[in-house]
Amino acid sequence: MSLLAASSNYAAVVRPLQVLVMVIAVLFFARVIRAAAVQSRPLDEIGVSSRRRRRESRLGLEYIEPEERAGERIDVDQALTIGRGADCDVSLVDTYLSSRHARVVNDEGDLSIEDLGSTNGTYVNQELVQGRVHLERGDIVQVGGVLFEVVR
Repeated sequence: MSLLAASSNYAAVVRPLQVLVMVIAVLFFARVIRAAAVQSRPLDEIGVSSRRRRRESRLGLEYIEPEERAGERIDVDQALTIGRGADCDVSLVDTYLSSRHARVVNDEGDLSIEDLGSTNGTYVNQELVQGRVHLERGDIVQVGGVLFEVVR
C-alpha cells in the first residue's frame, strides 16, 4: 500500500514540474523567434528627399523590450549611462542589469556604445561588445533583458 502512495506522490510532484519545464521552453523559443524576426526586418527603401531629412535627424534608441515600453524613444544628446542604479541617465528595473551597465555616446551624430564592466555583458546584434562599438541604424542593442533598436 505504501508503494502505491509513494507512486501517486511522485506523479503529483513530477507532472507539474514537467509542465513548468515545457512552459519555460516555449517562452524561450518565443523570445528567440521574436529576436530573429526583429533582426531579419528589411530596411525601408529610402528616397532622395528622405535621405536628406534622415541625415539631419539624429540617431537614438527605441525600446523593443520590455513590451510595455516598446516604441518609446531615447535621444542621445552627448552621452548617457544605462543601468539599474538611480544615478544612471536611463535607470531600469531589470535583475540582469548591473548598476552601471553600459554607456552610449553621441559622436557628432554617430552613436557608439561601450560596456562598463557589467556582469552579463552588452550585445550589439547578438555579439558581445568588446571596447567601444559604433552603432548603425537598425542595430539591435541588448543590455540585460532590455532590447533597443538604433533609429533615426
